[in-house]
Amino acid sequence: KGGRSAPTVINTAYGTLQFWDGRAKTLEDQALGPIQNPIEMNMTLDAVIKKLNGIDGYKRQFKKVFGTDGATADGIAKAIAAYERTVVSGNAPYDKFKAGDTKALSESAQRGMKLFFGKAHCSACHAGPSFTDNSFHNIGVGMGKKDFDKGRADISKLSGDTGAFKTPTLREIAKSGPYFHDGSAKTLEEVVDHYLKGGIPNEWLDEEIFNIKIAPTEKADLVKFMTEGLSSPDYPDHKAPELPK
Repeated sequence: KGGRSAPTVINTAYGTLQFWDGRAKTLEDQALGPIQNPIEMNMTLDAVIKKLNGIDGYKRQFKKVFGTDGATADGIAKAIAAYERTVVSGNAPYDKFKAGDTKALSESAQRGMKLFFGKAHCSACHAGPSFTDNSFHNIGVGMGKKDFDKGRADISKLSGDTGAFKTPTLREIAKSGPYFHDGSAKTLEEVVDHYLKGGIPNEWLDEEIFNIKIAPTEKADLVKFMTEGLSSPDYPDHKAPELPK
């Protein structure tokens, strides 16, 4: 409805700015945003606080943890952010391979890794332990629309940030679709195709985005690296908890 897909929470604990446009500096700032957003939860903080304090279990928990007489906006933000900091991924086959386990990655994934860090140019932005530079780039997504999303520029007020969005982590990328800030790519194959074509041309397109030619078999290897190599067996299965009553 709002034109943006929900960004992944995975490894946001290590991020510097939150949301696709970086409008929140901390996870605590981010946590209260969706509650009040008219196209998400569309509630006031006062209404949420009243609702939570009407549930004895929540009221007791907030007092026990934060020492307050029930839920507060500050406590809600801290509680959500604390949970988000547990949604982390590491120790994937890629990490084991880099640590010396030569059998951690299949041959296809190994070929894809070489492409990722080589001629496919993925690591220009998807760098570091979390495979993100935590920066903002115009990658030519959604730029064909007359009323395109200006992204980071709406926050920074810098024309050079027009159409730029935060680089997401690629950890657990097989689980975090749909892809791009607008959710326009349903599969990783579509994502790769977009980058190979160089995105939608526009005057703010990042210099790291350009036409790249690789063979269909190489494309399959690249996807294999991302899905196999960056999916950790230690990543927790986050099931809905039993809520306080």
